[in-house]
Amino acid sequence: MSELYAKLISNVIFPLQERLKDHNTVAVKRQMEQTQWWPRERIEALQMQKLRQLISHAEQFVPYYRNLFKKTGLTAADLHSLADLQRIPFLTKPDIRSNLEGFKSEKAQHLSRFNTGGSSGEPLIFFIGNERVSHDVAAKWRATRWWDVDIGDREIVVWGSPVELTAQDKVRQIRDRVMRTHLLPAFEMSEAKLDEFVMTIRTFRPTMLFGYPSSISLIARHAEKRGQIMNDLGIKVAFVTSERLYDHQRDEISRIFGCPVANGYGGRDAGFIAHQCPQGSMHITAEDIIVEIVDQTGSVVPYGTSGEVVVTHLATSEFPFIRYRTGDFAVLSDARCGCGRGLPVLQEIQGRSTDFVVAENGTAMHGLAVIYPIRDIKGIAAFKIIQHSASHTVVQIVPDENCPADVETIITAGIRNRLGKNVKVDVERVIEILPEKSGKFRYIISHVGVA
Repeated sequence: MSELYAKLISNVIFPLQERLKDHNTVAVKRQMEQTQWWPRERIEALQMQKLRQLISHAEQFVPYYRNLFKKTGLTAADLHSLADLQRIPFLTKPDIRSNLEGFKSEKAQHLSRFNTGGSSGEPLIFFIGNERVSHDVAAKWRATRWWDVDIGDREIVVWGSPVELTAQDKVRQIRDRVMRTHLLPAFEMSEAKLDEFVMTIRTFRPTMLFGYPSSISLIARHAEKRGQIMNDLGIKVAFVTSERLYDHQRDEISRIFGCPVANGYGGRDAGFIAHQCPQGSMHITAEDIIVEIVDQTGSVVPYGTSGEVVVTHLATSEFPFIRYRTGDFAVLSDARCGCGRGLPVLQEIQGRSTDFVVAENGTAMHGLAVIYPIRDIKGIAAFKIIQHSASHTVVQIVPDENCPADVETIITAGIRNRLGKNVKVDVERVIEILPEKSGKFRYIISHVGVA
């Protein structure tokens, strides 16, 4: 009966909902399920076709790009290969903030206002049209089906975005019940709330979990601490996104819930960039998104080299994102996945520039350099590292009964061993570490930035 209901939702109810919203999600998903098997060369040809269409629309109907292309003398006809995309200047968050209305296409209808969480600075306000929504939902839907689950299967969502949480009116609640989706707000993770979440998951018996890796792993650890068995619920997969997925989080979620963990990478501004397949590869949604990896000078780097992620979303004609600097760092791979999909692969997702730290001598390194030594200290229930400058770092910890008496000395030595012997380290014992406004938890925040 449950399987029949899921098919009813996936094949009838959800498509009807999308049609009423004037979204062509079903058609896009159907096409994506074919194009994912195309060879890379054919996918790149599709990207080129869509890129010309996007640039042609932008130069005609988007004021910001009309002016930009006049200044540079570039037109859609000048694009002969994907490499020619590099002739277009980068798009930055300050560009959008200072020209918000100029990014709206004169042909756009029914634009919806969105904003990022602003966890690494000032939130970015932008607009999304039906085309973009349809393609993003289709990309997520396709990736969901990679794991033998579908819309209509029971789902627990652990989320903290104000967009989702302020929409909990009666219509939304009815829709969630029909779709068999249950939302657990990630804003509050007190002991009492965690007890409630664990019991809700046990009662609801979801087929899949979706949410922040930090929040889902926290629920998993709490269930284990309470002696609650969670690997007998029939959960097939835990989809995690919106934060860096650390190895220990993947291990905890997989072990305690008894299911694989599928990572997802993207954002409200850049779109659903990549999803993990059962073979373990992070496949880029290449039908909609062109990913470039660039160095500090803005030059595209070779495969296997770390750099900043620059995204061109090909389904954003109503509010274009062309060569958008995300502030994230990753590594692009030239490998072909054993799953047979021709979609390109991200070898590694390293996080945001604010997830990196800078040593006293100016050397930039990933935050893992200071995260894991603190994680290895028994008796620390939670922690957060804030690098105010190359010479000053604050570490907040939530100690439990097993915390060493000399934990401040241990942490200080560990930080100085990696960042420099003269770095000032302040260790603060706190009762709890609150999530960001978006509901995300962040292990590290650096105000130094990577040059």
